Amino acid sequence: MTRDSQAALVALNRFGFGARGGASGDVLNAASDPRGFVKAELGRPNRVLLEAPRLQSTPALGKALFDYQFEIQQARDTAKSAAPPARGEGASPRPEANGQRRNLSLNGIAMEMAPKESPREPQAKSAENPGAMAPAEATQLNALKPPPQPLNIIQKTFRAEALARLQCAVIADGGFAERLVVFWSNHFCISANKGGPARMWAGSFEREAIRPHVLGRFADMLKAVEQHPAMLFFLDNQQSLGPHSRAGKNRNRGLNENLAREILELHTLGVGGGYSQDDVTSLANVITGWTYAGRLGQLGAPGTFVFNANAHQPGAQRVMGKVYHAEGVAQGEAVLADIARHPSTAKFIAAKFARHFVADDPPAALLARLADVFTKTDGDLKALALVDSNEAWTAPLTKIRSPYEFLVAAGRLLAQIPNNPNLYLAGLRALGQPLWSPAGPNGFPDSNAAWLAPEGMRLRLDISTQIASRLAEGVDPRDLLELAAADTASVETRRTIERAESRQQALALLLMSPEFQRR
Repeated sequence: MTRDSQAALVALNRFGFGARGGASGDVLNAASDPRGFVKAELGRPNRVLLEAPRLQSTPALGKALFDYQFEIQQARDTAKSAAPPARGEGASPRPEANGQRRNLSLNGIAMEMAPKESPREPQAKSAENPGAMAPAEATQLNALKPPPQPLNIIQKTFRAEALARLQCAVIADGGFAERLVVFWSNHFCISANKGGPARMWAGSFEREAIRPHVLGRFADMLKAVEQHPAMLFFLDNQQSLGPHSRAGKNRNRGLNENLAREILELHTLGVGGGYSQDDVTSLANVITGWTYAGRLGQLGAPGTFVFNANAHQPGAQRVMGKVYHAEGVAQGEAVLADIARHPSTAKFIAAKFARHFVADDPPAALLARLADVFTKTDGDLKALALVDSNEAWTAPLTKIRSPYEFLVAAGRLLAQIPNNPNLYLAGLRALGQPLWSPAGPNGFPDSNAAWLAPEGMRLRLDISTQIASRLAEGVDPRDLLELAAADTASVETRRTIERAESRQQALALLLMSPEFQRR
């Protein structure tokens, strides 16, 4: 290439998901004006939004989930009441320890709804199987079971959301906007493994609380995230009651500090950001009453954010040295607005952003400049986007791609628009980054050490071999190397691919090459 191929690869790989195969012309377009190529995505904010007829809003999904759970509970209650007495004719059902019927929590029901292996159908009695049930007995037992459900609504929704996200990433011109979505979604992460609501809302959480703000203001994203039902459910804030609130006085349940702690530690100020345990407790008091409406919609439309005044801790609260007198939901919104602008937040976000896009140990001057930009622009995330930072263009491509970035980059290079998310979802699980399902509220790791472990690289090789076995027949790996690395490909990589024993082996080696694995 006669133009700046190194800068083109920075534009495509550091800021995006890599070049697309086919006739996309990504490498030539990026080489002609690398910074302009990246900035073009920042000038199309509507491209970040994800809308499709099959994707529903959080309230619509919440109503569907609550109705589904209610039907299952009714079926269980019916089966329980119709079952024969367990201890002789006319025996009373065994009461619970407190003398009351067990009241399943929302999370409990959701966990019980998780797909399980189907039990074997009872067999009819026969000479070979004299202990099995007679057909009439089996029919009576089956009549007491809940009716068979269609494809689990939770899994169906999760897969539809996953497919839409994957398609956006694979077809994007460069992928910078989608990379920003992935970064902020991991920063403000929830885990779909928490239970039915979290899995049902994982995609809508990202569509509603993250995507509209990735090129907007940090304070707006922070508020949208902390008031979203998915985050409230994930960190148990719907269970938090102010000790002196009306509900807190009447129930054997109190304050839950999960959401408050993660807001300060993971979402804004960071560890060592100047907050204390007293600040955590005060913030937890401030956001008591932040919840979402349930199936009956007593406080609002099911699945929407609502403020429950009966659960809110009354009175002023001191957070980070400032006293907040406002009442109701405004008190919490005022705290969020202030900590979004705190100097520790600027430093924490700047450092995390630079580590993700530039290097595990980014230059100190870059960190200081990004923190200054964050402060002076009132958290303008578009201004934070690194495109005008020379360090982002001159630092070597040493960051290892995460499993998600690796699989999306492979789909782009091979011009494979996903039509079924299962292969991607299975690959992400195998590689240790299941979609929207980190092990904790700190999200997936973002360092080379996390993804360069020998076992992880072995699994990448296995998946690269599987991809090659399916798709190598119609491609020339040497041409793909030009798309992936242009004239920056090393002599060793070129020689390795040219000497491969088969096209399939050559493609697998390309996908495992340093030029493809690093960004």
